[in-house]
Amino acid sequence: MAKKRREKPAEEEVDFKLPKFDEEKFLKKERRNVKTLFLSFVFGIIIALISFGFWVLLSDSDFRWELVFLFGIFNASWLRYLFLRLDIDLTDFGKRGWFGAYAIYFFTWLVVLIVLVNPPFYDDEPPNITVVILPEMQELGGTVNIVSRIIDNVDVKKQDISFSLTYPNGTTVSPDFSYENNFFIYTYENSENIMGTYNFTLSAADVNGHKTAAISRAFIYDNDTIKLPEPPGAEIPPGPKVTYLTTIKFDVGAEVSRVYYTVDGGDEINATKTNGVYETSPQQEGWIKNANVTIRACAEVIYYFKNSAVQFNNTIVDTDQYYFNVSGDPEVGTEASPTIKLPRPGFEQVPGFGTIVVLVALVAAVLIFKYRRKDRRT
Repeated sequence: MAKKRREKPAEEEVDFKLPKFDEEKFLKKERRNVKTLFLSFVFGIIIALISFGFWVLLSDSDFRWELVFLFGIFNASWLRYLFLRLDIDLTDFGKRGWFGAYAIYFFTWLVVLIVLVNPPFYDDEPPNITVVILPEMQELGGTVNIVSRIIDNVDVKKQDISFSLTYPNGTTVSPDFSYENNFFIYTYENSENIMGTYNFTLSAADVNGHKTAAISRAFIYDNDTIKLPEPPGAEIPPGPKVTYLTTIKFDVGAEVSRVYYTVDGGDEINATKTNGVYETSPQQEGWIKNANVTIRACAEVIYYFKNSAVQFNNTIVDTDQYYFNVSGDPEVGTEASPTIKLPRPGFEQVPGFGTIVVLVALVAAVLIFKYRRKDRRT
């Protein structure tokens, strides 16, 4: 006799009971969390005010920021003592709770301190001055541009800029200059054709009276700023005999961006810098076969301040002319003028302290969101 097969129910019932929600415990925990975050925020403001006092007292210290930063970090340990003194239950506070409290304290302290140590609340920094001379050595008939960028975290007025110029004979004057958009500009034209070394001093103070140390620089007027040492005898017509292989060298006494010349007033021809001198040859386009030609040399100086697109430039024009007797070689005048790489605006994106703070804040926000999301899932 066959055994009767035992049939299993199609679906087995599973008992599931929802955990009892303890509303009182939940509200107590949330009130505790709000209270700790609020206290961390207030404590961060208080420590920032104290840190600001230390910032002012340490104005002459080279380690001011480091000391104030350590002060703010070490005072975070007082949060636990503060919570205990206020009878806050920390039994299940956990790592997430402490992370949130310390993060609120730290960023509150940091933001408030940064606001306090900057204008309009506080200013103890003199203006920053960068000076360039275009060019530092010039020939008669040319001008010299003295250009400076004056940057301050408050403001600098024209009347608070001090500028004096001393001539080679010892006479000192305080000439007028222009100042606009943080750029100081003075152009010396040398209308009296005075040769020699000129000295000048430049200083500035901001509207709060913080003054920079005077910057002293010099420039020179000399008719040998540009000279042609090779081949010799080019100053007297008809000049030396040259072929397409002849190397012509210009020596320039100032730091310049490029050196160029013209042949009988034609197009500009660039010379290339080699071992400190600028070289060219009659092989360049513009030279004329079987002709006596006249050369006029010039030098251009170009400058951009960092993170600025404003170009400042000037030109040195050689007071001497040079003469050459050019051969009839077929290679004369066949090579294009070389391309010279000129200065261009330079923009430097240096990660500032504010950028670092933003990045840390973003990381903290992501971590907090991650932990809260995980807690909700649990």
